[in-house]
Amino acid sequence: MIAFESFVLDNGLKVVVHEDHSSPIAVVNLLYKVGARDEQSEKTGFAHLFEHLMFGGSKHVPSFDEPLQYVGGDNNAFTSNDITNYYITVPSVNLETAFWLESDRMLSLSFDPKVLEVQRSVVIEEFKQRYLNQPYGDAWLKLRPLAYKEHPYKWNTIGEKIEHIEEATMEDVKAFFHQYYVPNNAVLVVGGDVTLEQIKALSEKWFAPIPKGADIERNIPIESAQEEYRLLEVEEDVPVDALYMAFHMAGRNDDTYHSEDLLSDILGRGKSSRLYQVLVEEKKIFNGLSAYVMGALDPGLFVIQGKLNDKFDLETAEEAVWELLEEFKSSKLEKQELEKVKNKAESTMVFSDMELLNRAMNLAYADMLGDLNLVNQEVEKVRAVTVDSVMSAANRVLSRSNASVLRYKAKQ
Repeated sequence: MIAFESFVLDNGLKVVVHEDHSSPIAVVNLLYKVGARDEQSEKTGFAHLFEHLMFGGSKHVPSFDEPLQYVGGDNNAFTSNDITNYYITVPSVNLETAFWLESDRMLSLSFDPKVLEVQRSVVIEEFKQRYLNQPYGDAWLKLRPLAYKEHPYKWNTIGEKIEHIEEATMEDVKAFFHQYYVPNNAVLVVGGDVTLEQIKALSEKWFAPIPKGADIERNIPIESAQEEYRLLEVEEDVPVDALYMAFHMAGRNDDTYHSEDLLSDILGRGKSSRLYQVLVEEKKIFNGLSAYVMGALDPGLFVIQGKLNDKFDLETAEEAVWELLEEFKSSKLEKQELEKVKNKAESTMVFSDMELLNRAMNLAYADMLGDLNLVNQEVEKVRAVTVDSVMSAANRVLSRSNASVLRYKAKQ
């Protein structure tokens, strides 16, 4: 169990405190409820751009990393389609430095044109290196818009087009910041060698003076149910053929999410999974094959992907996957096989919670999902999954009419 207490400042900032006095360390995790799904279709990649801009200095802090290094601290951040998350680890005696830094960039981020140009260049280079000039790097740039036609999950966190970052103006950047990087759209989790009263005092001092932002109204399009098989075939200069199969599934808060998550584990987590045992080890069609879920807040994707061995073509490989899926749906799942993946999932969660930073992140994410208590209910939800609920998930999700398939062919 992760113990926590929470309070809300007058400006709407949610503050969560998790005390752990086992070592003289503290973590500060600031989650902003903004991701790629909040962007406009003609201005994508802004949430990820801000992940970089937030390290470009603020009104009273020209260099974010430097003062943190002086006090023995470390920091980083990540962006997804749903959230942007910043985190700092410091010796607990220097906790106030983290409060000073995070509050200053929430209150008064530097809008120096030079900073924008530098970070714009960094993001453009990242787009080129990771997505355009790397084997299979553009797979999700192709697969997302194949699977999604209405919902903003149809573009990647990096953005739909590199031009959207190249053409971003200072006015665009300021508008995005003032809309989403406000206290009432964030949750601050402080964990470690701290006390509730200490965090209340620091929060009042550093964050309470920051004005509340305008209420955010999200009108995110709902993706219509997919009713037809979708196929995209591409040929690129890559080492071997690769297959990507994406199926629409439940969102993170839906009742069926954990059944679908465990279904992906049964089919494609590790070398003992169904897909690996049959199509990699036995039939040797693939040299690697896995299944996983995206874990998105809104209805997400269940993915099967793998790279082929030279003797097989993509059409044959895909049919082999379909045969295995149909056989699975028509057979009986043994309770023992389900228990095995439950145990794996539970052990992963337990080991993850051994790290202070992971606990802080999980608390922030649970609050974003709508209920802090969810942080202590994951194991219970996994344990509650039944053989019947997994089989229902398989029959509901793994159908041809719900599939978006990318055949990624290597040039001969």
